[in-house]
Amino acid sequence: MHHKGSHSGSEELYNPVTGMPDEVRRWKGGPKFHVALTATDAPYSKWQCRIMYYWYKKMKDMYGSDMGGFTRVLHSGKPDNLMEEIPTVVVDPLPEGLDRGYIVLNRPWAFVQWLEKATIEEEYILMAEPDHIFVNPLPNLAHGDHPAAFPFFYIKPVENEKIIRKFYPEEKGPVANVDPIGNSPVIIKKVILEKIAPTWMNVSLRMKDDPETDKAFGWVLEMYAYAVASALHGVRHILRKDFMLQPPWDTEIGKNFIVHYTYGCDYNMKGELTYGKIGEWRFDKRSYLRGPPPRNLPLPPPGVPESVVRLVKMVNEATANIPGWDTE
Repeated sequence: MHHKGSHSGSEELYNPVTGMPDEVRRWKGGPKFHVALTATDAPYSKWQCRIMYYWYKKMKDMYGSDMGGFTRVLHSGKPDNLMEEIPTVVVDPLPEGLDRGYIVLNRPWAFVQWLEKATIEEEYILMAEPDHIFVNPLPNLAHGDHPAAFPFFYIKPVENEKIIRKFYPEEKGPVANVDPIGNSPVIIKKVILEKIAPTWMNVSLRMKDDPETDKAFGWVLEMYAYAVASALHGVRHILRKDFMLQPPWDTEIGKNFIVHYTYGCDYNMKGELTYGKIGEWRFDKRSYLRGPPPRNLPLPPPGVPESVVRLVKMVNEATANIPGWDTE
């Protein structure tokens, strides 16, 4: 799966101020948003959450940030050993068998439960995932009732009109009203998400129950479900390409805000990408399904793009500073 394009960003949010006292430099920007991270209790999810939370804490109070509180929404139904390290609310998974092995179907149900039971001070919520790293301070990209979302190149509602129409009837409007997004990353008003979340859950389950839809959308089914649910409520998102970058396809960090390390990064020792073939040097989160990566991962060879180098350095910084890293 190939991702094209470099991301241009928000010049007005670039911080030219350095070396000033914290109280002067502190961002006086938009309304705060609460960071909500859905997760499981699997080792693979845990180590990613720990790195993600480390960088949240580093970026939260920097100039340019509108980050508020943080919650790991743990949809395992029971507490785990990270409860004291990361602020966590435990919610129930779907009834056994309902996800049919597609674990992310638990995500909308987790949000429904969390929104019902939690006291969230902030007016806005950022829906985030374990394999996100904050690489620059994140401002509130939403504008009033218009949430902000990252446009995914592989979410194509118009090209899948026949299937989308099963869930988004013609009387609701053109299929182009369905944004090319998933639920994450999205910054959205809490009151709007409270309306969308139950619809998102129900559309997800209906899509999974429909063999044609399940086959067509595969692992991005739940993303399409969020896009359709939002459109059913008349919600349009501000599409921000600078919201996130995805190595190895996006080669520069620039002024983007989140690194999403979902793709494997494989290179030969000349620094040439060998995508689809295990490289002489590689970083792939799936290499660490049963436990965390070791501290001090080797850096990429010369010639590898800055985004990949920075990703590995950020992982190494987090693992060097998180207490008890190797015991997880």
